[in-house]
Amino acid sequence: MTREHTTIDVQGTSIDLFNDGTSNNDFISLTGIAKYKSPDAPADLIKNWLRNRNTLEFLGIWEQMNNSSFNNKAFEQILSETGANSFIMSPKKWITLTQAIGITSQPGRLGGTYAHSDIAFEFASWISPEFRLYLIKDYQQLKQSSESHFNLDWTLNRALSKANYRIHTDAIKEALIPQKLTTQEAKFAYANEADRLNVALFGVTAGEWRQRNPHIKGNIRDNATMEQLLVLTNLENLNAQMIIDRVSNEKRTQKLNTVARKQLKTFLQNKTATENIKRIENKD
Repeated sequence: MTREHTTIDVQGTSIDLFNDGTSNNDFISLTGIAKYKSPDAPADLIKNWLRNRNTLEFLGIWEQMNNSSFNNKAFEQILSETGANSFIMSPKKWITLTQAIGITSQPGRLGGTYAHSDIAFEFASWISPEFRLYLIKDYQQLKQSSESHFNLDWTLNRALSKANYRIHTDAIKEALIPQKLTTQEAKFAYANEADRLNVALFGVTAGEWRQRNPHIKGNIRDNATMEQLLVLTNLENLNAQMIIDRVSNEKRTQKLNTVARKQLKTFLQNKTATENIKRIENKD
């Protein structure tokens, strides 16, 4: 899953964020927030927060609302142990015991403890109510920036594209891939269809785009415009239907390219259409 990373500066503290490509799944670095109060030992501050019963009750309720795999039995056991001098809780222990999804640990250069924005704001409030307000303000500015992949319009269309991709790959599996194909051959067939759409819409395959843009984060579709994502959604549905109808590879490629060129031209010439889409999404 492709993740978009960015950083915001809140009161002189750098806070990393990532988004997994859906409109409601922004994760904010708890490690970064903790450094505002404890620059030398942010992990210890996070563990102290997790020892608090009110914190754990909040996390449990959030998981129950958003995570069907949450281990409620383990959660109740954890609550029964809070208050004891020997009670210790860490992000890793919380995730392992309860199968939580609201908090995650990330490795690498941008590593640390991250949490869903709902939870991150709660942690920021525990750190400093004033800092929480500044964090929300800067976060909202990021979400409203038209150039940011954290923008609600961009992420909503990216999510729509991903949902339709499932329909697309299901059609490929049913109509194009013989039962005797190996897993590797099946993956190759999927890649061909994904690149058929890439060529029809962008004029290059994913590999060709990466070779031409080695320093740009994400892949060809992550860097698409709103108009391109809208057209991609339509192309995926069209290609899925043509696959089911047994249209030849050559004819599908030609048809997809014709439709892509026509729809892109319409969207780019008629900005009112995309603005109306934005207004509808904002109402939702």
